Amino acid sequence: MGTPELISPRSPRVTAARRLARRAFRGKERRFIAEGPQAVREAIAHRTGGAPTLIELFATVEAAERHSEIVEAAHAAGVRVHFADDRTVADISQTVTPQGLLGVCHFLDSPFEEILAARPQLIAVLANVRDPGNAGTVLRCADAAGADAVVLTDASVDLYNPKSVRASVGSLFHLPVAVGVPVERVVGGLQGAGVRILAADGAGDRDLDAELDAGSMGGPTAWVFGNEAWGLPEETRALADAVVRVPIHGRAESLNLATAAAVCLYASARAQRSPGGCRAVSPA
Repeated sequence: MGTPELISPRSPRVTAARRLARRAFRGKERRFIAEGPQAVREAIAHRTGGAPTLIELFATVEAAERHSEIVEAAHAAGVRVHFADDRTVADISQTVTPQGLLGVCHFLDSPFEEILAARPQLIAVLANVRDPGNAGTVLRCADAAGADAVVLTDASVDLYNPKSVRASVGSLFHLPVAVGVPVERVVGGLQGAGVRILAADGAGDRDLDAELDAGSMGGPTAWVFGNEAWGLPEETRALADAVVRVPIHGRAESLNLATAAAVCLYASARAQRSPGGCRAVSPA
């Protein structure tokens, strides 16, 4: 089998993909870049409007050989595959060490109303989170903990920022995510659906361990996580049913956002899966 023909770096397809590094173009085209074998694999399997979320795939020859099953799956799904040299893929990905596979994908966020209608039991809400790596990592933690959805408020980072997408390591394709929703609307909608709102804050007046010991965390729950530097503003804390701190048993000054989110989400997941927790009860 001969070496496949490489797409020109000046191709309109390459130019269009490269422009997706900028938020304005992502919003205009409603497309984003997913990089790496795990993200591309998930994008092929995911559907948006009945079609694969992955629109087209760029691959170096070496990466295509190493991950031939992904390229074959893309072909089988009717996705256009472009072979490119290392420099072209690097220009599109804009990372220091590109992985040789990247895809152009449709936006896949869900309306907040659809998330409410699904009667979620565990939700992560990112309020004014600005760091894309943190946003993607919290999304990954929510996925791992079995959360039903993630919501990014209107003051938070762009879900489709390349760093957010990479940090989610494919979890972006696993659970519904709503974006651009005012925090007041998020809290009001969830409370109206019977979801308890817990604001995570290091200065919270309630202790996570005490909440678990009291058996109060088995019901539908939304955790609200705030900005990396200054946490949650008082007006957001006031909207919550409780403000909860993760106890620090050692001498660390605090936990970073993603670590705190993992602890909180897993605490709820365990409580909900214990006897009497909401996930242990069959739906009526």
